[in-house]
Amino acid sequence: MKILYVVTGLGLGGAEKVVADLADQMVLRGHVVKIAYLKGDVLVKPKSEHVELIYLGLESGKKLIAASQKYRQLIQQYHPDVIHAHMVHANIFARLNRIGCKVPKLICTAHNSNEGGKIRMLAYRYTNFLSDFNTNVSQEAVQAFIEKGAFTSQNAEHIYNGINLEKFIYQVSKEQQEKISLLSIGRLNEQKDYPNLLNALVEVCKVFPKIHLNIAGEGELRSEIEALIEQLKLNQYVTLLGRRDDVPSLMQQADFFILSSKYEGFGLVVAEAMACGTFVIATDCGGVREVMGTTGLLVSPQNSQMLADAVIHAIELSEAERLDNNNAALAHVRENFDLNKVAQKWEQIYESE
Repeated sequence: MKILYVVTGLGLGGAEKVVADLADQMVLRGHVVKIAYLKGDVLVKPKSEHVELIYLGLESGKKLIAASQKYRQLIQQYHPDVIHAHMVHANIFARLNRIGCKVPKLICTAHNSNEGGKIRMLAYRYTNFLSDFNTNVSQEAVQAFIEKGAFTSQNAEHIYNGINLEKFIYQVSKEQQEKISLLSIGRLNEQKDYPNLLNALVEVCKVFPKIHLNIAGEGELRSEIEALIEQLKLNQYVTLLGRRDDVPSLMQQADFFILSSKYEGFGLVVAEAMACGTFVIATDCGGVREVMGTTGLLVSPQNSQMLADAVIHAIELSEAERLDNNNAALAHVRENFDLNKVAQKWEQIYESE
């Protein structure tokens, strides 16, 4: 089978990692795979050398026609059996370019419960007839899109993201450290709500002064976050690690993983932390509740006091209680988010009539 993935970009986001991992899995299953990306630099890509990456050059609206022509030429030359688009711009682009261009099957996957405002939701609604099947990464996210009129219940389903359990390896026991190690990973942007986390940390430090938070990620709000760390006098408690390529290792070393987001579609890093045996404290947004199941601790978004209380409570748990939680979390990940199982489900969807 010939598969063409279409993505907005191949930057450092969770959706991009999901597509790269899925492409690798399809190659291992004997399929021919190409990835067409609309814009930006390639920072995440499949490990397989057999996956061709095609740049479409849609860096601005002025280049839409040229990008569409290149995309249509790719389809005519490659003759894919299925096109699977990911993220809002790629989804709308792939739908519109189906007009006058024969495509056997088009699947569109959103990766968040919030992919933009009313204009984007209207774009989804009015182009819905051009896709054969729509998915989002959690039940909550699918329902949010249906309520906004972006999807219809007739051709929409949730398909969870997959975790490569050969990469994110469960660490039964943590190395004894001088300080309690907290970890957060994600872009330094509004969605991840690091001010929420930093304000919570102020309260945690009052109870547990021997604590340290590492934040891995880059983004447009780095200078504002640095200023807030200074303002809250947290310099000795927080390290901004920047972009890191050793995320599994960071998760295995950390005692606790914290997600402080305002909204999420799935919360890929939460599942990855669970797979590594790291206790998770997260905000109850998007599909995070589905990812965590009955494990870890969930708090309301944008409530720093609740987040602080949850972190303190987690630290005060006994080692046996944390171990029981982490074992249950790993079992939940294996059952629901194992990349092999998720890829098999996608393969069945691709091959279905």
